[in-house]
Amino acid sequence: MSADDIIDTLLTPRDYLRYATSRFSEAGLVFGHGTSNAFDEAAYLVLHTLHLPIDQLDPWLDARLLKPERQALAAIIDKRVTTRKPAPYLTNEAWIQGHSFYVDERVIVPRSYLGELLLKGLDGAIPEPDAVSSILDLCTGSGCLAILAALAFPGADVDAADISEDALDVARRNVDDYQLGDHVALFRSDLFQALEGRRYDLILSNPPYVSADAVAAFPPEYAAEPLLAHAGGDDGLDIVRRILGEAGKHLNPGGTLIVEVGTGREILEAEYPQLPFLWLDTANAQGEVFALSADTLASV
Repeated sequence: MSADDIIDTLLTPRDYLRYATSRFSEAGLVFGHGTSNAFDEAAYLVLHTLHLPIDQLDPWLDARLLKPERQALAAIIDKRVTTRKPAPYLTNEAWIQGHSFYVDERVIVPRSYLGELLLKGLDGAIPEPDAVSSILDLCTGSGCLAILAALAFPGADVDAADISEDALDVARRNVDDYQLGDHVALFRSDLFQALEGRRYDLILSNPPYVSADAVAAFPPEYAAEPLLAHAGGDDGLDIVRRILGEAGKHLNPGGTLIVEVGTGREILEAEYPQLPFLWLDTANAQGEVFALSADTLASV
């Protein structure tokens, strides 16, 4: 069917929702960048392209669309299939816990479990949340976690560090969009390298933690993201080990380190039996985020 046939035949959002779901399923697309299945991905792209609230589908399903709207929908559906790029790269938008962030191919699409934990105040992981006045977000990427931390702890100053200047350009745009330039400072740094002498009450990190074998097996959607943001060495935990080895020098007494590590729990617990990892569960993950207090890191 030609593009003209599509836009002449499909007239409503319901039509494009069905068409996109079918095409995505037929093409064997891979999801995981804000959606988990073909239907949800189709709904997001339809609503975003029509400039409609992304959490309101039913009111618009049978609305008649203008020809330019039908053309735009047909184009973005086709682009998702032919390029295999994650949907957020096509829309320049990613969502975490109801907050929208600008993204492009200079950064990994944000989807950290730390977002949910932050907006719950890191319940159980921080002894005195009201006492947190300084925060570091390592491997900040798009800056989303630094921004969520600034929103969750409005009395705190937040530093955000990344080795990639390209990523920091995206983070800077997001910080400006949220008007948090007075509260979030950006640093180009290989982990703690440019942060000598700085100490924090809370250090957060969603570092690269994908193993070499898993990276080699990436589908096109994941391969479209910066390799630097995924590759964590042979077993995925090279950078996590560096964080564990250096974080103690950058935490204030009573401070807390919180790191997302994917499926690395078993390896870390075997390698660091002296560390009392506190594993923080979310609605969709168990044992993928740990917390450690400053005093426990002295043994690393």
